[in-house]
Amino acid sequence: MNDFDWDESPELNITPLVDVMLVLLAILMVIAPSVIYEEMIKLPQGSATKQIEKKAPVHITVDEKGQVVVNKDNFDLQGFEDNFYLYSQKLDKEATVLISADQSLDYGLVMSILSAVKKAGFTEVSLATKG
Repeated sequence: MNDFDWDESPELNITPLVDVMLVLLAILMVIAPSVIYEEMIKLPQGSATKQIEKKAPVHITVDEKGQVVVNKDNFDLQGFEDNFYLYSQKLDKEATVLISADQSLDYGLVMSILSAVKKAGFTEVSLATKG
């Protein structure tokens, strides 16, 4: 006497299974950021072993009277181009040149100083402004 009915479908209660999986997922999410994977590797030696040195800038100041001062050395405005060319031979050509000129000076005068600096071989030249 077989009481088994083939048309009857068994019912599975999956609610406890889902609850357990959600708890395990929450535990995993809390623990995962603190897990550190450490691999023992030897890094290769870099090619840039020397420190990058900061080059001192060259300051050129021109006052309203036309007096030119380069790094605390006075120059005459008339022969500035030739004298600065000779003076710049002992300076680093990759250094930044900062030109500060009085606002009352003629635009052409400031451009002649800028031209002398460019002819001496400097590439990074800035004109200082207020503000």
